[in-house]
This record gives sequence, C-alpha cells and structure tokens, in this order.
Amino acid sequence: MKASIVGASGYGGGELLRLLLGHPNVEVHQCTSERFAGKPVTRMHPNLRRQTSLNFCTTKELERVDLLFVALPHTRFMSRFDEFASLSDRIIDLSADFRLKDFQAYKDLYDIEHTQPARLAEFVYGNVELHREEMKQARFISGAGCNATATILPLWPLFREGVVDTSLPVIAEAKCGSSEGGNTVSEASHHPERSGCVRSYKPTGHRHIAEMRQELGNDIQFSATSIEMVRGILLTAHVFVKQGITEKDIWKAYRSIYGQEPFIRIVKERQGIYRYPEPKIVAGTNYCDIGFELEGKRLVVMAAIDNLMKGAAGQAVHAMNVMCGFEETAGLGFAGLHPV
Repeated sequence: MKASIVGASGYGGGELLRLLLGHPNVEVHQCTSERFAGKPVTRMHPNLRRQTSLNFCTTKELERVDLLFVALPHTRFMSRFDEFASLSDRIIDLSADFRLKDFQAYKDLYDIEHTQPARLAEFVYGNVELHREEMKQARFISGAGCNATATILPLWPLFREGVVDTSLPVIAEAKCGSSEGGNTVSEASHHPERSGCVRSYKPTGHRHIAEMRQELGNDIQFSATSIEMVRGILLTAHVFVKQGITEKDIWKAYRSIYGQEPFIRIVKERQGIYRYPEPKIVAGTNYCDIGFELEGKRLVVMAAIDNLMKGAAGQAVHAMNVMCGFEETAGLGFAGLHPV
C-alpha cells in the first residue's frame, strides 16, 4: 500500500516515517515539508540515515496514494481538507482539527471558527481500544491528543464497568516531556533537550479536557506540567469508587476490557524497581502501561505512554492497521529499551 506523509519534518511526522519504513504492508511514497523541500528527510531525522533516500517535497507535488497521513499544525488541515481528500480515499490526521464532535468547542478552546463543521461526524476518534469497530469502516480517522490518550485509556474501563462514583470529582495530572510541542519546525522544537528546568505547563483549561469529557462521558479536572524529560507522559488520576469496591473489582474491570488488547499492559508489581508505570520503559513503543492503588474509596490510577508514539504516530499506525485490515501489531513490535 502506498502512503504519504504531509508535514513530515516535525517530530510526529518523523516518527510516522520511522514506523512506516519498517512496516511490512506499506511503501512510503512522499513526505512533504514546505521549508525543507528538496532536502533529504534525514536532514531533520538523522536517526533514519541508511534507512531511506527520500527527499522532502512540497504539497503541490503530492500524488494520489492509498492512504494519506497529515501531521500539520492545528487548523492547517481543516482549511485544506478538500485538497488533501482528493489525493486519497483514506486519511489519518494527527492534529486536533477533527477530534471533537462539537464544533462550538473549537471556538471555546482554540479560538477559531471550524471551517468544516459538517465533516466532524465523518472522523473516527483515534483511540483504537475505544473505536476499533468504527475504524474498520472509516475513511477518516483523527488521532487522539497525547494527554487525552494518557488520561482516557486508564480511566475508560473504570467508567464502563461502573466502578467509579460519578458524583465525586475526577482529578488528573500529567507530567509531560518537552517533545509534546515538537511538531512545529523551529530551533526549540528540534532541540527539546534544551527545554530547561521544571515549569508549569497548563494548570487549568487544557484543550485536551474536551476530548477526555467527550470520550469518557464524565467531567474531568486536568492539569499538565512539563518536566525535564524529552519523551513521555506520566499520568496520575484520583478517582473515587463506589461503596464496596475492592482491588479485585478493579482488576476484573481492567481484565474484562483490556484482556486482549495488544498495547495495554497492567503494571502493578509487588517487588522490583519498576512496580508502577514508568515513561522510560515505554519510550519508542506503542504501549500504554497502567497501574493503580486503592485506599478506601480513593483509587489512584497511573499510566505511562510515549507521547510521540501511543500519543501520536504509533497510535496512528495502529489505527491504519485496523482501518486497512492489517495485523494490528504490524510495524509496532519495538519492545522498548532497558536499561535506559
């Protein structure tokens, strides 16, 4: 299958390219960058040296393909939707442009008027674990936000299985790597290791809250803090369970929903160094590691993902596999590194 990547010079596009080059069912046809057109893709992605001889091209040079990945900054895809839709019958977008079903939310959260409100219903939200069956029939998929994914995946089974007392608040906080902002081409975004000391990222009003509420069907209070880490998100959520819920019930909920999921791991060990989810362990992988600790009615839920993988490119490739009928784990077999 021929696939091309629009916006391939940023971190999300680079990860897509890395994954697709190793995918058994995909041939990467073209990669675009207006700024670096004509230059080797390895100029921006040096880890791909000896892996590809592709050069960046402009969007005007794009040819029709079987599937188009779009990894442009927010609002760019919606304004050029018809142009890109003419190039492929299937599109997977990594931006926020079609994640939300409520077009008014774009005005409230992104301060923009959505230019394609009628198209919102045509996009399937990108968490495969929640929307696998819809993806099998979809033409368009919108990748889920990284912080949203790190929050939705560990909480969804608890809501679905009726474990949570929804009359009480759910409070979640994410520790985030600096590459979360790395999809734009700039000196800072291509040197996240220079991000500096720990700093507050978004204590209130994070845009991904709308995705969390949309998918979980419940109010979530969320904060995010950027720390000295390049890749990864460590999510800690505090929820309150219904009277009489035990640890056995929590295990049962996760096993019932995620028992057969290839990229979900429950990490709750009695011994060892990594007894709970740790972002270093999932770096470069498409795994979401989930852990928990129950104290009375308070349940502390933890999750770790790589924001560029399970939170972006890896999730997009997983969605492609489902959409196209490939083996779900195709191109996503990297198990991570240890020690790191």
